[in-house]
Amino acid sequence: MIHPFQNEAEVATIGELTVENRLDRIELYGALTLTKDQAGLRLALALKELIDATVAALRQADLPEHITPAASDQVPNPFTPAASDQVPNPFRSS
Repeated sequence: MIHPFQNEAEVATIGELTVENRLDRIELYGALTLTKDQAGLRLALALKELIDATVAALRQADLPEHITPAASDQVPNPFTPAASDQVPNPFRSS
């Protein structure tokens, strides 16, 4: 599982739900079907673990009332080891 709000690199999946870790937010997208069987229970427990870890991290932080997440023009290049090597963000609209 991820370490909420600690880095910009961790990604997890629960079923078809994608969880992206950010320094200022956790992004969830996709789909998650919880069926009434052992597989559904495993998925529900994984989701609960994620939510519990996120709530714990939020409770430990000195939180402002509201933030506006900043979009980045540059993102780390995943193909180089240097964290300072940035490439244009292809998902940011100009």
